[in-house]
Amino acid sequence: RRAPNTKNILDPMFKIKTSIVLIFIFLFFFNAYQDQTIFAQDTGIFRGFVSDSLSGEPLPYANIYIKELNRGTSTDFRGYFLMASLPASKYNVMVSYVGYKTKAAEIEIKSDAVISINVWLSSTNIQMKTIESYGTRINDKIVSDLGLQRIAMHDIENLPKGLELDIFRTLQYIPGVQTTGDVSSRFYVRGSSSNENLVMLDNAVIYNPFHAVGIMGTVDPDVVNSLEFYKSGFPVEYTNRLSSVININSKDGNKNSFGAKAGLSMLTAKVMFEGPIPHGSFILNVRKNYTDAILKKFRNDNYMPADFYDFYAKINYSNDDFMKNSKYSISAYSSGDKILYNDPTKEDFTWNNRFLSFNYFQITDSPLYYQLNIAYSTFQGERIPNLSGGKLMTNEVKDVTANVEFNYVYDNKDSFSGGIKITNIRTDLLLKNYMGLEKNEESDGTSLSAFLKYNMLRFSFFNLEVGSRFHGTKLAGGGSKFFIEPRASITIPIMPILSFKGSWGIFSQDLVTVSDENEVVTIFEPWIITPIYLTPSSAIHYNAGIEYNPSDNISIKLEGYYKTMHDITILSPFRDLTYQNLFFPAKSTAYGLELLTNYKIMNYDVTISYAWMNTTKEYMAGYSFKPRYDSPHNINIIVETALGNDWNASCAWKYSSGTPFKKIDGYYDRLNIDIISDTPFLVDSYIPFMVQSSRFGRLPDYHRLDISVSKKIQINDVRIALDLSVLNVYNRQNVFYFKRETGERVNMLPFLPSVNIKVEL
Repeated sequence: RRAPNTKNILDPMFKIKTSIVLIFIFLFFFNAYQDQTIFAQDTGIFRGFVSDSLSGEPLPYANIYIKELNRGTSTDFRGYFLMASLPASKYNVMVSYVGYKTKAAEIEIKSDAVISINVWLSSTNIQMKTIESYGTRINDKIVSDLGLQRIAMHDIENLPKGLELDIFRTLQYIPGVQTTGDVSSRFYVRGSSSNENLVMLDNAVIYNPFHAVGIMGTVDPDVVNSLEFYKSGFPVEYTNRLSSVININSKDGNKNSFGAKAGLSMLTAKVMFEGPIPHGSFILNVRKNYTDAILKKFRNDNYMPADFYDFYAKINYSNDDFMKNSKYSISAYSSGDKILYNDPTKEDFTWNNRFLSFNYFQITDSPLYYQLNIAYSTFQGERIPNLSGGKLMTNEVKDVTANVEFNYVYDNKDSFSGGIKITNIRTDLLLKNYMGLEKNEESDGTSLSAFLKYNMLRFSFFNLEVGSRFHGTKLAGGGSKFFIEPRASITIPIMPILSFKGSWGIFSQDLVTVSDENEVVTIFEPWIITPIYLTPSSAIHYNAGIEYNPSDNISIKLEGYYKTMHDITILSPFRDLTYQNLFFPAKSTAYGLELLTNYKIMNYDVTISYAWMNTTKEYMAGYSFKPRYDSPHNINIIVETALGNDWNASCAWKYSSGTPFKKIDGYYDRLNIDIISDTPFLVDSYIPFMVQSSRFGRLPDYHRLDISVSKKIQINDVRIALDLSVLNVYNRQNVFYFKRETGERVNMLPFLPSVNIKVEL
């Protein structure tokens, strides 16, 4: 049986998509004409890099401001900035970054010339603020950042860490990001499944970015410089996910001197080396758990012999004698997990991620830059049943991706960008039951796509970004091979301190995971290309919001969203390894409101957020249900303060309303062919089988308070960072789940203190 095709769902949008593409083409040629006529004048280009004076690391999202023009911009994740169409003259430039000394410089813009500078900022040891959304500022207004959080890692180093700092647990403080419990850092964004989140490190996909049942991420924060997190409505540069994008940008390594760093927590030990090489730098980081005793706290005192590691290495090279204004980098990454009980009656698990990535970044003598990325990424996972009576499962993913992107800035401040992407993915999934019956899903596909994007910044009363991704071929065999994903966003400054923002877009995904949303804990999610009997998933996002900044110390953001998802895949409730398909098509609707406020009061930094959401999934001609991550109300309160003498403190309080669970109607004895033996008594092969109800209930509300105190110590050339964190300070008994077999209540994390120490040379 073939699933309903989404073509009849998206066809009403065809006129909108066609109109956007035509407008986009018109804007490109109209701007090219204007650029040669109206805006031809005595102007020049100002560009450069902003870096840390000691390490040479790029400073992402630093501010560059020209007082005479009352005009500014921000650096990207590379520390790079560009300002076009500056009238020829002399100017005073201010370069600032929170926690660094502001630097002033005098520049002279010449007609039809490019002025380049490198700015080195010195740290003031002032601690950074909490999670904050940064934006590119043009004429004092933020553009194209609706639903976007840009985070520099030192902005979150003082948050309560628990066992240790983790980027995915940090995201859970952002409104619109849900989790199903303390045990896992797995996250769900605005009513979407976790497999609809794209996670990339150095432009390479990480298919399973979690260690040990999701207790922590596989990317060590020590190697991360910044990350960009799109909660929805992400731009056309990204594809093949329906919900969100996390683009993690790594550090380059110290360009000026050799250094080493070691860290120890209650779970892992790690070491990092970095330093200069001829015309470049390197960084190497290894993290390994040395005990699994602490994991019992995450498992209701149940033993789990988890053994895991992650490894990251990167080399950077930049030599103007070889190629002017260019940069090359090669990254290697590996993570591995094992859960081996050494008990034949229990299942064992192993899985790993690996990638090798190459990036070439080139700045030209015009306001144009481009880059080439090539990445080879793999994932392998296996469930070993032993004598448990479970089912063998093996999964392998091989991903080879190459893409080229460019960006050009016109004299009128508009920009035009585009790119081509080729991806070949092979997936293998083998399922085998106790009797040796197999179900094998094996697929290989190549996706060819291109995107074009136009960003109109010339006007002071609005900004418009419009673009589209065009798929020539897709990975999956079901549905249409050719697909268009138009996207648009707009910013309208109502007044200098108030602006309105909106975005809309169509998204597609032709990879799925074999995961049951009713599972309390997910070990890992096996990936496959969408089977031939299904149509690839698609979604439409509608987003709108306002931003109010009455002063430098107060920021208020209100965002609303509505999204529909079609042909999403869920495990069929009637599946059988020999007669039924594994997946069933479904659709989903999610909508909500999110409020994020930030206040700076004296020496305190306070962030308060609230999110309201509603998510419904539907399949089988109208049967609907609430997924496990549907939590209508969520509140986060974070307070940070610098106590002086390199002491810092923070606390975080989190509240969420109860998540849904499926009730149980009863049990009956069912013949299980997996345990049929030579016994003459067939009754021995019957086991109790649970009958799940069609009714849903909700667990009790959840709330928890975490605190952290940290101290930095300098002894000659040795820097020591100590951190004491306490999770669940008032020992709230939050319900994790009820065991279906016995009805026993299982709670989440109890009161849990932890200590972290880092030593840096």
